[in-house]
Amino acid sequence: MKDKWDSRTSFILASIGSAIGLGNIWRFPYVCYENGGGAFLIPYLVALLTTGIPLMILEFSLGHKYYKPAPAALGHVKKGFEVLGWFALLIGFGIVAYYAVVMSWCFNYLGYSFNLAWGQDTQAFFFNQFLQISESPLQLGGIQWTIVLGLVVTWVCVIAAIWKGPKTVGKVVYFTVIIPWIILIVLVVRGVTLPGAIEGLKFYLTPRFGALLDYKVWLAAYSQVFFSLTIGFGVQITYASFLKKESDVVNNAFLVSFANNATSFVGGLAVFATLGYYAHQSGLPVSEVVKAGPQLAFVTYPTIISMLPVAASVFGILFFLMLLMLGIDSAFSLVEAGAASIIDKFKIKRIHANIGFGVIALVVGLIFTTKAGLYWLDIVDYFMNNYGLLVVGILQCFAVAYFYTHKDVDVQRHFDSGDKSIFSIPTKVVELRQYANSKSDFTIGRWWDFSVKYLTPIVVGVLFITNIYNRFMTSYGGYGRLAEFLGGWLVIIVFIVVAIILYRSKRRE
Repeated sequence: MKDKWDSRTSFILASIGSAIGLGNIWRFPYVCYENGGGAFLIPYLVALLTTGIPLMILEFSLGHKYYKPAPAALGHVKKGFEVLGWFALLIGFGIVAYYAVVMSWCFNYLGYSFNLAWGQDTQAFFFNQFLQISESPLQLGGIQWTIVLGLVVTWVCVIAAIWKGPKTVGKVVYFTVIIPWIILIVLVVRGVTLPGAIEGLKFYLTPRFGALLDYKVWLAAYSQVFFSLTIGFGVQITYASFLKKESDVVNNAFLVSFANNATSFVGGLAVFATLGYYAHQSGLPVSEVVKAGPQLAFVTYPTIISMLPVAASVFGILFFLMLLMLGIDSAFSLVEAGAASIIDKFKIKRIHANIGFGVIALVVGLIFTTKAGLYWLDIVDYFMNNYGLLVVGILQCFAVAYFYTHKDVDVQRHFDSGDKSIFSIPTKVVELRQYANSKSDFTIGRWWDFSVKYLTPIVVGVLFITNIYNRFMTSYGGYGRLAEFLGGWLVIIVFIVVAIILYRSKRRE
């Protein structure tokens, strides 16, 4: 029997949970500050409307129309594009392998929060005591067993959440989406009442409109939207395949997209309010305490928590509990997408697919628990997001816009109706738009066709070419070329080969 969501609310919460992750807390605020402050919200909103939501509608429509996870749904568009579906899922596998390790860090820091075990020098604690970081990626060192223990706990939680597919996911997301939002509001309220908070918020939101003339700001906006919505992983296609036939498509895409981006904005308020307090207490300008990535969550924030005048442990527990829940539903969405695709093609039992996926990902993730783990995490993360996902996004647009050969479209009737726009030829992208509109309370127009056929491939293509050029000029992050190859290019090559093998494998009926 085909898995289904218990309700529309379960589907929306699951999709929101998949999209909302650690990047909403530690990436968006920094990107916003670096690219014009409050002015960045203008290109960000444009990017959301012209690329983020159109791609969300595309993925929801494919999953809903064919009732199949990503590989099979894309295979219906054109047989060979099943490879793209498998590649997207493998990119998700690569990401969840290290994402689960970050969740392990959160589990450990949740424990440290009870007695503020990180002490006064949070940077030394994180890098030297907790990670015991080595000198370079090629110096692996030993495995950190406290991190491995947290990794095992993480995978137990992830597998438990998807044990019965959408039936259990639909129940878990009520906690993993709603509770983090409650905690986030608490942290915002606490943050804005701290001394110096206003300076932090000014730093975050003061518009620098001159930045809008810089093309890099617009590329950063499109990049942030693309990455933050979990587009290109095959997750949203899979989740939409669990919808009932009469379910809405377009409204759901808008709801999920705006909820995700509202979380990013509110997360920025919490982060910069507390950074303003940190700057006030330390006597430093706000610009010197702004950090991106893991340092924000595991160095800067613990320092701020220790400075709080009252209930520091409570706010430490709340912060890391929020990070855990934000991360855990993103993680199990990636696993569910992969497991559902394996079940669909090879007809194995769900329990075997879930446990098999978790065990393999846990073993692969051990590389990120070594003393060089942070380096490898950084390299793999960069290549998965800046190359893997961009390729998937571009090719999905091409698949629907130029290769879609669905046979039940009445071309003559379309032209007889007088709609002869070059952006509206129904044999390809328009047929999918018409399907989405037929399942939605309000409809989308030709702007969606234009975005899928032209705008998104061009913008994402420029991002891709720019990244390729940068990597030819210099190795990523100053790492050696060998480390960059092993953690980046080689991983992508292996995923392409595995995707082809999975595609060519015989489907069991």
